[in-house]
Amino acid sequence: MVIVKVGMADAAVAHAPNVLRTLGLGSCVGIALYDPHVKVAGLSHIMLPSSVGHHDGNPAKYANTGVPHLLELMEREGARRSRIKAKIAGGAQMFHSAALPDVARVGPRNVEAVRAILHAAAIEIIAQEVGGSIGRTVELDAETGLYHIRTAMAPPYTV
Repeated sequence: MVIVKVGMADAAVAHAPNVLRTLGLGSCVGIALYDPHVKVAGLSHIMLPSSVGHHDGNPAKYANTGVPHLLELMEREGARRSRIKAKIAGGAQMFHSAALPDVARVGPRNVEAVRAILHAAAIEIIAQEVGGSIGRTVELDAETGLYHIRTAMAPPYTV
């Protein structure tokens, strides 16, 4: 087994028996996609909801471009969109203040964008661990499709 590290604003695909891991999901969202038929897993570390107005050329950074990018990477490896299911984690509101404008609610906006884009792509979200105010580290097992989540405040758990 190889652990494939997925950095911030990055995406990767792995075949069984490998594992995908991303660290430091605060307001970011980890999108785990899995095709159980061919045991192909994809993980994306989304930083922001939309690429509109941004021209940095990194599709994995944004929800609106990251989801299609990850689906394309998985399809190249033999996954079929009709079999892919999603699990998501992250989207915490790391800083709290009644004076924060909506634009500062990055975590909740990321979650809303990811849900909408997965829905538009006809990808069902079968599990989610989102919101709150704590960061997460996640691993996606390409053998089983299990999504392992760790935080500093609770024991590890699996969805």
